[in-house]
Amino acid sequence: MEFFETMPSSKTILTAATSLTASVILFRSIASDLVPEQLQLFFSSRFQKLSNRLSSQLIVVIEESEGLTLNQMFDAVNVYLGTKVNAWTQRIKVNKPDEDEELAVTVDRHQEVTDYYENVKFTWIMKSRGIKQSEKSTNPKTELRYFELSFHKKQKEMALKSYLPYILKRAKEIKEEKRVVRLHTVDYNGTDYWSSVVLNHPATFDTMAMEPEMKKELIEDLDMFVSRKDYYRKVGKAWKRGYLLYGPPGTGKSSLVAAMANYLKFDVYDLDLREVQCNSDLRRLLIGSSNRSILVIEDIDCNVGLQNRENDNDTTEDDKITLSGLLNFIDGLWSSCGDERIIVFTTNHKDRLDPALLRPGRMDVHIEMSHCTFSGFRVLASNYLKTEEHRLFKKIEDLFQRVKVTPAEVAGELMKSNNSDVALENLVKFLQNKEHEGVTRS
Repeated sequence: MEFFETMPSSKTILTAATSLTASVILFRSIASDLVPEQLQLFFSSRFQKLSNRLSSQLIVVIEESEGLTLNQMFDAVNVYLGTKVNAWTQRIKVNKPDEDEELAVTVDRHQEVTDYYENVKFTWIMKSRGIKQSEKSTNPKTELRYFELSFHKKQKEMALKSYLPYILKRAKEIKEEKRVVRLHTVDYNGTDYWSSVVLNHPATFDTMAMEPEMKKELIEDLDMFVSRKDYYRKVGKAWKRGYLLYGPPGTGKSSLVAAMANYLKFDVYDLDLREVQCNSDLRRLLIGSSNRSILVIEDIDCNVGLQNRENDNDTTEDDKITLSGLLNFIDGLWSSCGDERIIVFTTNHKDRLDPALLRPGRMDVHIEMSHCTFSGFRVLASNYLKTEEHRLFKKIEDLFQRVKVTPAEVAGELMKSNNSDVALENLVKFLQNKEHEGVTRS
């Protein structure tokens, strides 16, 4: 009883606490006025370091990029945390890309997200800071985003060797589930000099008017390439492959690129060299392209200065991309900054290209996109007219043996009517006119 009788009343305790708080506030106010600012910062820094030492929490910072290179871990965390939104989340970002069926949800800045992995608590928050730009800087970014991951210090080993690798793997699975093939074009105002739209091209290998054996060989080559990650690493080569598509206009080179992209679910980066200002920008564009992508350089024979290495020393002000710069881009050290990349070149005139571009390691597979054959016509007839056999097929086959015509020209004739009889009769007339004009196979 004596103990309880000597305890101060709750009113006394409250009064003392209030008095102490007021004293602290007064002291801080006086200190702010009397103590020099530099000394305040010194003690504040010391206090922060002491606080960090005493804290049981470890903070891991994951920045959006490191120099010119995008941080895959940042992108993976952004995708992963979008699936952790719950009733307690207060700020989220929602985006609806073109042609996507679902909304893309990500966590907004300063929104704390709690995640549990193997019964261990991990806390995430996205922040950002400004980037100081020098006068010579060509980087359009004005801020750098980053995630802070905090957890108990004793879980450091688990976080680095188990939790973060798990996020990388899970994010890849999420992307594959929602993956939509996108077409990227050069845009100096865009992220990493690229901007993109959904590639809604319907081309598939089934719809391509190619020789069946050539089509089969290309599919097998693509399948082998994507399955050989360990092989490329073992032999010490960058995981990339080059294809040259050559032939006259209208033979389906662009459609074949779309079919390859749809088959592999790879994004397409359309690189128009005429829009690139210099070799250093070329390297930046390569770094800015993602893994599992197809980089397309169309009509490479039309790009000034790329036909012959002797032109490198005569580069004009309007022609700053050199052949040597392009070769370094394709298979130099910079080409190893990424995995599972395909480079496709197209040309109407293979004979105009410098031999240095054509060798294996740069253009590994050469595919001739020639004039339409009868087997290619049958594919087109099936696609456009839903016709597998017809009384005119024999006549058309005979004409194809004598007349040169592109798949685009054949498709144009077949599209003129939904009636297979009318469409095929028009095609026969078209081929006969070509023959009379002298457009025959040599």
